[in-house]
Amino acid sequence: MLAAILSLGCIGLVAAIALGFAAKKFAVEIDPRELAAMEVLPGANCGACGFPGCAGYAKALVAGTIDLNQCPPGGADVVAKLARILGVEASATARQLAVVLCQGDNSRAQVKYKYLGLADCTAAQKIAGGPKACPGGCLGLASCQRACPFDAIEMTDDGLAVISREKCTGCRKCVAVCPRNVIRMTPYESEIHVLCNSHDKGAMVRKYCQIGCIGCHICKKTIPDAYKVEDFLATVVYEQDEEAIEALGKCPTKCIRDFSDGYPEGSKLLPVAADKPHAA
Repeated sequence: MLAAILSLGCIGLVAAIALGFAAKKFAVEIDPRELAAMEVLPGANCGACGFPGCAGYAKALVAGTIDLNQCPPGGADVVAKLARILGVEASATARQLAVVLCQGDNSRAQVKYKYLGLADCTAAQKIAGGPKACPGGCLGLASCQRACPFDAIEMTDDGLAVISREKCTGCRKCVAVCPRNVIRMTPYESEIHVLCNSHDKGAMVRKYCQIGCIGCHICKKTIPDAYKVEDFLATVVYEQDEEAIEALGKCPTKCIRDFSDGYPEGSKLLPVAADKPHAA
């Protein structure tokens, strides 16, 4: 009995020595700056930086193979902290938010057929170009909502995706999963948007959507510098949108929205106060 105990003890001792040697021999040294970077990163592991997680981004930062501005959820504050850790100069990029450029929910836009398949926008899009009659409208099957790691997207009762300006971090996960490219990145400071994604002529748009852009040019005629119309679709020129609000009441289909006044119809998100005053 004693011999067996001693034998097991010796085996355990030898194994412990071997493990200790292996741990020392094959240990991977981690740069302390990498650990410090991990401490300040959001820890969301959203992949917006191009890496599967924050650890991969931190390692690339220390290696000098990626820019400091590749973490949208972190914003300028995280960029400044990372710059101090790495001993470099901070140059934060302008913050952006994702916006669903559509208001054509199931109550205001026609459908071609009743879709009964997998609740996934990409899957639906593959069947006859999707159930929504508008070729660029929101399909409303919540793929973007499921992809968002920050709970920033709601689906209205009538099947329209709406993104919270307060919660959106600009990670672009929703943009990547939308098969119709109806979600766009826009400047954080811009609250006026043309919520339409159709390039059809006005007569066709009127047949399938009550609130789509008909390319009438009224917004551009009102504020030439703040709007442009290309391929029958009006868009805001964000670099010069200070006076874009002046065309709001003149749009015949009401497809231009001021997000400082509230979100699209059916949304339960509370309006966020404007970050800066609009031009009078």
